[in-house]
Amino acid sequence: MKPVEAILAAALLVGLAGCAARAKQPVPAATPAAPAPPPQPLSIPQTQVQLPRPQPLDPDSLSTALPAAAPPAAAPPAANKPPQTTRHQAAPPPKPETPPAEAARPPIQEILSANVQQQLRQSAQDHQRQALQLVAQAQRRSLTAAEQALITRINQFVKSSSEAERTGDLRSADDLAGRAHILAKELQSGK
Repeated sequence: MKPVEAILAAALLVGLAGCAARAKQPVPAATPAAPAPPPQPLSIPQTQVQLPRPQPLDPDSLSTALPAAAPPAAAPPAANKPPQTTRHQAAPPPKPETPPAEAARPPIQEILSANVQQQLRQSAQDHQRQALQLVAQAQRRSLTAAEQALITRINQFVKSSSEAERTGDLRSADDLAGRAHILAKELQSGK
């Protein structure tokens, strides 16, 4: 053998020997795993039942008798009328008793100190007075239909403000009177 071939053959044998050393060891056959236990149930069956205690039963609720009605008025005998067959209609369900009406409750309102009440009342009255003065000034001249409609709205706000003040809702009374005053200013400026 020639020296070059011998060197190549030696290198090839060394390379193959390294591959054989690195080869994977055979894996032993897997043993079957034990079966997994069944999953826990989502709910537990209840074997003891506890019923609520018996409730009293009103015997009148089971009766199907109709309340006594007024006797029918005697019908005049009709001549030449064919005999009528009677129809049995199902009894209408009894009407439940209506509970007695509650006494009218006053509306829920904000509790204000006497000082704040006086300030709101005074402010509402000032705004009402000023709005009515501006409306009176505007009515001295000829008004357009839009201005007439605006005067109607102002008067409605003043009326609502007076009503709210009368019922004791002073904050709303002041707000409504303030709106009337703003609209009256717009009327005066010609917007």
